[in-house]
Amino acid sequence: MATSKLHVAMFPWFAFGHLIPYLHLSNKLAERGIKVSYLLPKGASLKLQQLNHHSELIHFLTLAVPHVDGLPPGAETDSDVTFSLHDLLVSAMDKTRDQVETILSNLKPDIVFFDFARWIPAITRQLGTKSIHFSAVNACAYAFFMVPARRISVETTLEEQIQPPPGYPSATVIIKPNEAPHIAPLNDAPARASLYERLTDSLKESDAIAMRTCREIEGPYCDYLAQQYSKPVLLTGPVLSETPAAQLEEKWDKWLNKFEPGSVVYCAFGSQMRLQKEQFQEMILGFELSGFPFLVALTPPHGCSTIEEALPEGFKERIADRGWVDGGWVPQTLILKHASIGCFVSHCGFGSMWESLVSDCRIVLIPYLPAQAMAAKLMVEELKVAVEVERRVDGMIGKEGLSKAIKSVMDNETELGKSLKNNHFKWKIIFSGKNWQDEMIDIFVRDLQFILESGK
Repeated sequence: MATSKLHVAMFPWFAFGHLIPYLHLSNKLAERGIKVSYLLPKGASLKLQQLNHHSELIHFLTLAVPHVDGLPPGAETDSDVTFSLHDLLVSAMDKTRDQVETILSNLKPDIVFFDFARWIPAITRQLGTKSIHFSAVNACAYAFFMVPARRISVETTLEEQIQPPPGYPSATVIIKPNEAPHIAPLNDAPARASLYERLTDSLKESDAIAMRTCREIEGPYCDYLAQQYSKPVLLTGPVLSETPAAQLEEKWDKWLNKFEPGSVVYCAFGSQMRLQKEQFQEMILGFELSGFPFLVALTPPHGCSTIEEALPEGFKERIADRGWVDGGWVPQTLILKHASIGCFVSHCGFGSMWESLVSDCRIVLIPYLPAQAMAAKLMVEELKVAVEVERRVDGMIGKEGLSKAIKSVMDNETELGKSLKNNHFKWKIIFSGKNWQDEMIDIFVRDLQFILESGK
């Protein structure tokens, strides 16, 4: 089947950490002539339009998200609600089923990509089309948490859940008992049981699984998933967006140009991560203590409407022009490419993980969610390209620990600093090559065609 005749639909979970990777994959498929129908909430479509690089082939089909009691009026995506309300947002997504079924019945795409909507395979079977569970999360986390060998229920204790499932292919990429209490939302038994059931149902019922990864770093985890679910696991590669053609805005460029190449520490945790004020202040003091110039892009912490009111007393006066703390959106891809940036302090969200790997920056990790914790272990224990900040006994990131981690990766004279730099360079050469990424997508498309033509 010629790729120009292929028509796929995308229906990701209503979170920008899922919506954006699905759109990046859509762009890669559209580059090869594949038509994409992308189903998403209306508000999200407005925010993502600028990332649609092939509007002649990628068509946004907007959904009216029904209201669910307990959600703020008009809530459509994870950016509209706190983390504690995500279960209600999932219920709202489920209530779009009739709309989605009508759209898919009219379109009759060859393949539907989905993740949280476990009812998609039932629809595609009726239509005689294929469904593929596409994960925006790293394979090592899926293989650890979301496999039949684990069998999570509301009775499963936290200690039981953090034990690797039988046959898990790594003894190092695991969550340790002393880390688990600080990795939300593992402590919420109903939430983790519900998520486990939803995702394992989706994986069981789909015709194939697709992972946003590559064999070079997650091959054993992909093989384990294929074995657990007895179905093909297709790999897309990192599916990174093209570097924007736009230049870095003058305010950022002018400020960063004041500093020596490779000297500035950049920190960002994504727009959805909101810290407690005490933790926010402790981290800000850690950047000050490191002695390096720094650019920190964090959402204002809980209880604060602006970054300014959250800053520690006397901080601005002490720092002067050496540091910049911003509470708004920053162009991360362009920031990371600036010559002055030498270190990236990240929450290890999967998109940020890939962006750090193809950058020239030293990498410091502070994970908060289970998938982030697993990705951090992969980066630290197996790829050996980063350090994770040690938490205090109370689970907080202390200023001393953060400063120590930054200094350790920025020091070119120590064995650790040299080793991290050399390992990172080796992986960057592999992952940043356009031919490598293009070949990954080409193989992925051939795998899709094989599934369609073979009926498997």
